[in-house]
Amino acid sequence: MTPPVVPEAPPRTGAPRLRFAVQKHWARNLHYDFRLEIGTVLVSWAVPKGPSKDPRVRRLAVHVEDHPLDYLLSEETLPEGEYGAGEVIVWDFGEFEMVRPEGSDAAAALHDGIMRFALYGTKLRGQWTIVKTRMGNGKRENWLLQKIDDEFAEVDYNPETEPASALAGKVPRGRR
Repeated sequence: MTPPVVPEAPPRTGAPRLRFAVQKHWARNLHYDFRLEIGTVLVSWAVPKGPSKDPRVRRLAVHVEDHPLDYLLSEETLPEGEYGAGEVIVWDFGEFEMVRPEGSDAAAALHDGIMRFALYGTKLRGQWTIVKTRMGNGKRENWLLQKIDDEFAEVDYNPETEPASALAGKVPRGRR
């Protein structure tokens, strides 16, 4: 199998770009796992309704456990009885870079609870923000993921209109 090609991004003048992936996961409930390479791990959020390219829409993003970097482009079906059982596809992947402040450290921004970054993916492009909230009553760490209004914004966008894997092109059957 040929390695996946990362979508072309404009030349970078500052800090190196890092990788990201969005995995569509049919576990107990369908959700999208949004993952950013920060340090030596994939910092991860479960986004129940998937990312929206509509800048008017804020999506709940529940911070979950970090994953190893080798999980970035993993597509598999986890067997029943295992944690996260169900089908997983790489819905999108590419590179990202911190936007504000330019060249800022992603780990520091994560710690501060607000990240603004540019995605260079196959489906998701342009600027985004993810902000930590006080919702969740301490039981879970809730964030909000939102598209910035730029040339890649798309009003009334629904991620279900692009169901195929960004790696293999297959449309999974998921759970019915």
